[in-house]
Amino acid sequence: MKITSFSDNTILVSNLIKGNEDAYVFLVNTYHKKIYVYALSLTNDKDMAQDIVQNVFIKTWVFREKLKTDFSIQSFLYKTAYNEFINQYHKKQSVSILEKTYAETLQEVIENTDESVLVKKITLINKEIEKLPVKCKQVFLLSRKEGLTNIEIAEYLSISVKSVEAHITKAFSTIRKELKEKISQILFLFFRQKV
Repeated sequence: MKITSFSDNTILVSNLIKGNEDAYVFLVNTYHKKIYVYALSLTNDKDMAQDIVQNVFIKTWVFREKLKTDFSIQSFLYKTAYNEFINQYHKKQSVSILEKTYAETLQEVIENTDESVLVKKITLINKEIEKLPVKCKQVFLLSRKEGLTNIEIAEYLSISVKSVEAHITKAFSTIRKELKEKISQILFLFFRQKV
């Protein structure tokens, strides 16, 4: 029996549509880690990221007959992951234009960056965040990790919204200066602000 190569997008999708379990195993083995990294970057929550990944692959299998052979399976998986993120994380909230831009930029960076390079860039940024002045770091983490708006941060820390904006701008400038050309677009991913 001839072994089919699933590395070709059209062959992979065709076999998925037919219900070929070997094709599905190949799909999961090839994209699981990439989709997990993407989901984790969106949610900053390992459990939620794992739930998203699981749902992505379940839905891909359940609705496999609706796949199109001329459409990139990788793009399909990233879009499904993003939709899952919206469903889980923003059930009762509207998604701002900035958040959509963040997710789209993240998808572009991950699709076009080697995974090990991406992890190194994220590690570099996290190291620079740790070096920030105490208040600047606190404001930044409340914005990035906790997802608070500038107004919420100002109320929580009893400082002005202008001060919050100044700290975030300072954090951005400091990290960009320290890392220079090493990070390109990925820096934006750590500075998605809610206003």
